[in-house]
Formats: sequence, structure tokens, C-alpha cells
Amino acid sequence: MATFVAKQIMGSKLNVVKGQLAGDNDNQEGKSEADQEEQERLEELKEAEERRKEKHRKMEEEREKFRQDIRDKYGIKKKEEPTMETDQSGATLKPETPGALKAEAENEESDDLKKLKSNLENQVTELKSSVEEKCVLQ
Repeated sequence: MATFVAKQIMGSKLNVVKGQLAGDNDNQEGKSEADQEEQERLEELKEAEERRKEKHRKMEEEREKFRQDIRDKYGIKKKEEPTMETDQSGATLKPETPGALKAEAENEESDDLKKLKSNLENQVTELKSSVEEKCVLQ
């Protein structure tokens, strides 16, 4: 009985090993076919994506033409989209909007006020110390 169980357990594992050894050539051919099919699938996906992008580009051109016709009909000026600027290091800067410019101006004003305040405080402390030196209580 124990021998039967051992043969059953070991036999199935041996069959798997024998099958793998015999099927190595078939697996390599299957792998190359699978690789080729995968490559074809990726190419098809790439082509489909290009067709989709082209389709959407054409649709957007048609929409923009329609928008321009409406602007011309009613005399509406096209809004200028803020352009991205780059600084000397090549980093992209945020577009300048009226709100951003106003906030920047307020920050500069507050910086100027802080500098003025600190300068005045320094002058007051210097005057105070000089007065205290001259006026010594006896």
C-alpha cells in the first residue's frame, strides 16, 4: 500500500520532469512565436494610438475653426493663453497672471516695509543708547 502511494506521488513528479526535458525545443519555438506575436501586438497598439491622436488633432482643428468663425461673427477677441517662460538655467517658470503679479507686488511691498521697520528700529536703539551714555544719572 505504501509503495503504491509512493509511486503515485513520485510518478506524477517524474512525468512533469520528463515532459519539461522533452518539451524544451517546443518551448523555445513557442517562446519565439510568443515574442513575435507580442511585438506585433505592441506595433498595432502604437499605430492605433497614432491614429487616435491624429483623429483628435483634426477634431480640435475643426473646433478651433468653428470657434474662430464665432469670434469673427461677434467681434470677440481671442484670449491669449499665458506662455511658459524659461529662466537662464532653463527651468520653466509659471505664467504671469494678474493675480500672481499682484501677490508678488504685495510681497515686495511687505519686504520693503519690513526693511524700513528694522532700519528705523536700529536707528532708535542707537539714539537711545547714545542718549543714555550722555545722560548719566548721579
